[in-house]
Amino acid sequence: MKNIGMPNLKNYKRTEYKGGTQNWSIDQDKNGNLYFANNSGLIQFDGSTWKKYALPNNTAIRSLKIDDSGKIFVGGNNEFGYFKADEKGELKYFSLSKLIRNKDSQNINLIWRIHVFNGEVIFQSFTKAFFYKNNTLNVLNAPKKFQFSFVINKRLFFQDKVLGLLEYKNKKLYPLKGTTVLNDKEVWAIFPLRDNKILLATLEKGLFVYDYNSVKEWNTEANTFIKRNTSLGGSIIKDKFIILNSVLNGIIICDLNGKIIQHLNRQKGLQNNTILTSFVDSKNNIWLGLDNGITFINENSPFTYFDYSYNIGTVYASVLHQNKLYVATNQGLFYHSWNTSFTDEPFNRVEGTIAQAWNIQVINNTLLCSSNSGALVVKHNKVSKILDTKGYFGFKKIPGHPEYVIGESYNGFSVFKITPSTVEFVNQIQGFDETTNTFEVELDNDYLWLKKNPYLYRMELSDDLKRFESVKKYTQVSAINKGIGSLQLINDKVYFQSKNHFYRFSADQDGFFEDRKMSRLFNKIPVINTLIQDSKGNLWYSFNESLGVLEKSGGGKYIRKEAPFCNLTGNLVNNYISVNTIDSNNIFIGLTDGLTHYDAEISNNFITKPIAFIESFSFPGDTILTGNLEIGDKQYCLPYRDNHVKFTFSSPTFENQENVSYSYKLEPFEDTWRSWSPLSIKEYTNLREGNYIMKLRSKNSFGVVSDISQIKFIISPPWYRHYLAYLIYILLIITGIYVISNRIKLKIRKNKYYETIEQRRLYLEKEAKIRHEQHELEKEIEKLKSDKLQIKILAKDKELVNNSLQVVKKNKTLNTIISKLKEIDTNILDDSTKTEFNKLHKSIVKEVNTDKSWKDLEKHIKNVHFDFLKRLKEKYPTISPRELDLSTYLLMNMSTKEIAEIMNISNGGVELARYRLRKKLGLNKKENLIGFLMSI
Repeated sequence: MKNIGMPNLKNYKRTEYKGGTQNWSIDQDKNGNLYFANNSGLIQFDGSTWKKYALPNNTAIRSLKIDDSGKIFVGGNNEFGYFKADEKGELKYFSLSKLIRNKDSQNINLIWRIHVFNGEVIFQSFTKAFFYKNNTLNVLNAPKKFQFSFVINKRLFFQDKVLGLLEYKNKKLYPLKGTTVLNDKEVWAIFPLRDNKILLATLEKGLFVYDYNSVKEWNTEANTFIKRNTSLGGSIIKDKFIILNSVLNGIIICDLNGKIIQHLNRQKGLQNNTILTSFVDSKNNIWLGLDNGITFINENSPFTYFDYSYNIGTVYASVLHQNKLYVATNQGLFYHSWNTSFTDEPFNRVEGTIAQAWNIQVINNTLLCSSNSGALVVKHNKVSKILDTKGYFGFKKIPGHPEYVIGESYNGFSVFKITPSTVEFVNQIQGFDETTNTFEVELDNDYLWLKKNPYLYRMELSDDLKRFESVKKYTQVSAINKGIGSLQLINDKVYFQSKNHFYRFSADQDGFFEDRKMSRLFNKIPVINTLIQDSKGNLWYSFNESLGVLEKSGGGKYIRKEAPFCNLTGNLVNNYISVNTIDSNNIFIGLTDGLTHYDAEISNNFITKPIAFIESFSFPGDTILTGNLEIGDKQYCLPYRDNHVKFTFSSPTFENQENVSYSYKLEPFEDTWRSWSPLSIKEYTNLREGNYIMKLRSKNSFGVVSDISQIKFIISPPWYRHYLAYLIYILLIITGIYVISNRIKLKIRKNKYYETIEQRRLYLEKEAKIRHEQHELEKEIEKLKSDKLQIKILAKDKELVNNSLQVVKKNKTLNTIISKLKEIDTNILDDSTKTEFNKLHKSIVKEVNTDKSWKDLEKHIKNVHFDFLKRLKEKYPTISPRELDLSTYLLMNMSTKEIAEIMNISNGGVELARYRLRKKLGLNKKENLIGFLMSI
C-alpha cells in the first residue's frame, strides 16, 4: 500500500448505472462481475454494461452476499431471497421470506447484513436473524434488539443493544465478556488484529480494541480521524491494511497500527464524502458504495498520482533536493517536503515562479530553474536570484570546465559560472542565435550537439566559451536510416538514434558510425522518439505516446518493461519526457495532468490475464445472457429465420477500462481474427445454415491477452434445405424418374398405338379420299349427266318453245283465216257450199280452241325452272309475274323476237321490260343480265 500520491479513481454516476443514489453493499461473483445493493434494486456490472434487477415490492436492497453456487442473496424491507440465472441467463428472483411461519413474519424490518457461515445463509435484521439451509428457514430472535452482525476469523458475532457483543455457537448466543460498554455505541465493523485481538469501528465514538476480556480505545491517527468524521464500517485489504468509511470525509486506509496511509475524499476526486460501504475485489482493488454514486479505486497498482488536488498541472521535470521534491509545471515551480506525509498536504509554489517552468535541475549542488521568466536560482523555497531574463529550456555541464554550465535559451546559448558561494551569468555565446523550442542538447569533449528538426547541429565551442568557432548542420547520420530520431547522453557518450539504430561521432574520421551493441538493445522495441538514462543506469524510452524502460541488471544486461506503463499512454508530455529516479521505490514521471509516482519494487502481479466473456447472445425474438451461465460445450440451435445474431462482450477488467479491447472471429464464417477494437458488440446477418463457433479474446490496458471464450451454435437450414427436405427431394426425384420413365414407356406405347391409329387414320383418310374422289367423280359424272340432261332439257325446252311458237303461229294463221272467213258472206253461197263452209269454219275454230300447247308450255317452263323462280322471288320479293316469266325466258337464252312472240308484245316492249327488270335487280349497264340470272 503506497503512501505517496493518490491511486487512480473512476467515478460512476447514477446516470451511468441508471439506479438509485445510495449503494449499501457490494460483492463479486466468480466471473468477476460486480453487484451492488442499491436503493432501486440489484445492480450488476460486467465491466461494459450495467443491468438492474428489482425486488417484487420494489424496495431498496440494503445487503447482498454471493455464495459459491453463484446465488445472489439480497435483503430489503420485509423481504429477502436470492437471484439466480435461469436457462437464458436472466437473473430471476426467488423469495425466501415466504418460508417464514406466520408467527415469525411480523416486523421483519430491514435486512441489514447477510453472511454465508458454516453452510448456512444468515439474514440479519434489527429484530431477528434468519438461517437458511436446504430450503428451510430457522429464526433467531434478538434478545433485545440487534444492531449489526459480523463474521470474523470464522466466528459469527451479533451486537445486541443491551447485552453487548454475542457470539453465535451451536444455535445459541453467548455474551462476550466486557462488551456491554458498547451498548451506547453502534458497531458498524469488526476487523481482525494481531495477537488475537479485534478492532471495533463505531459510528460516532471512534475505534476500539477488544482482546476478549475488555474493550479499550484505539489511540491512533486513524481513531482521531474517525472520531472527527464518524464511521460507517469498512473492509480489510491484503490482511495488512484497513479501509475505514466515513460519513463526512471520504475514506482512509491505515495499517494495523492505525497509521493513515491514504486519505481519499471529494477534494481528491471522490464524487461524495459519505461512504456507505467499501469492498475489496478479487484483484485487491477497492469499490466504494457512496451516498450518491459508485467509485472504483485502482489500489493494486505501482502507480499513484498527484493531480490538480495537489496544486500541480502539466509536469515537465522534477528533482529531489535537500529533502524537498521540486516539480516544474506549466504554472510555475512547486515543492513538497519529502519527509512530510503526502496524504493530505498539497504542493506549494516556490515564491517568485508564476510563469511556465520548463526544467528544474541540481548542478553543483545548486538548484536551477529554467522558466519562461528566465534562468532562476532557487534557495529556501523561493527565487533567490534571476541570472538572465530570457526564457530558458535547461542547463548542461561543460566537459573540462567543472565550474561552468551552458544554458539553452529561446534564441541561443549562454554560459554561467557556479561556485560554492555564487552563481553568475557570464556571457551569451556568439555564432548561433536561432530560435529553439525543445531541450535536446548534449555536450561531449569536442562539440555541443543540438537537435532541432529536421537538423542536427554540431557546434565547436571556443576555449574562452564566448563563441562557436564552427557550426555544421546534418540531415542524417546514416545513408541507410534516414532522419534523426533522438539525441541522448548514455554512459557519458553522445548517441544519435535513427529508427532504433544508434550512432556515435568520430572526430578522427569526421563521420558517424553505428554502435551495434547499443542498437541490439532496441532491436525488438518499437521505433522510439526519446531516450533518457536515469541515475541508476536504466534506459527510459518513449514510443507512440507510450513509455517503456530497460532496467539495468547485472552483467550489463537489461530487462525490458512496457506493460506496467501502458496506463500512461496518451498522458505523457510529448518532447518533454520527464523521469526522475530517486531509487527503485520512488520514480516520478511527468504527465500532462500531473505527476505519477512509480514503485518498481511492487510485484508485477497486478498485471493479470483478463477474462473475456460473451456477455449476451441475441437473435430475433430472444436474448441469452451467456455471461451469467456456465456454457461449457453447450450448443444452441437456431431456426433459419433467426440467422441474424448479435453478441455483446465484456471483460471484468476495471482498471483503465476504456483501454480494454476485443478481438473475435466467427468460425467458419471468418478465417482470421478481427483487429483489436474497444467496441463490445458485433452483429452478423443472413448467416447460412451450419455449425458456428463464436470466439472472443480481450486485451487489457497492459497488453495482456485473455484466453479464448467461445459459444457454439447451429443455424438450422430452411425447410427447403433441411435434410428431410433433401430426402423428400431424392424421393421426389426417384418418384419423378419412375413416373417419367413410366410415362415415357407409356408414351412410347401410346405413340406406337397412335402411330398405328394414325396409319389406320391415314389409310382410312386415303380410302375416304379415294371414295370421296370417286364420289366426287361420280357426282361430277352425275353433274355432267345432269348438265347434259339439263342441256338436253333446255334444248328440248327450246325445241318445245319453237314447236309452241310454231303452234302459236299456226293458231295465229288459223285465227287470221277465221277472221277472213267471217268476212265472207255465206248467204251468197249455196247450201252445200255453205254447209262445207260452216264445217270448215267450225273445224278451224275447234282446232284453235282445243290447242292447249301454250299453256302446257308455260306450265312446263315453270316446273322445270321452279327452283330458279323461287330463289329469284326470295331475293327480290317485289318482282312481278311477268318479270319472272321474262327472267325465265332470258335464262333459256331466248331471243327478243321469240320473247316478243311468246309474251305477245313488240320487240320494243321486250327491251323496255328488260330495262325495268335490270333496274329492279339493281344492275348497272355494264353487268350482263343473263349472266346474273344464271348465277342465282
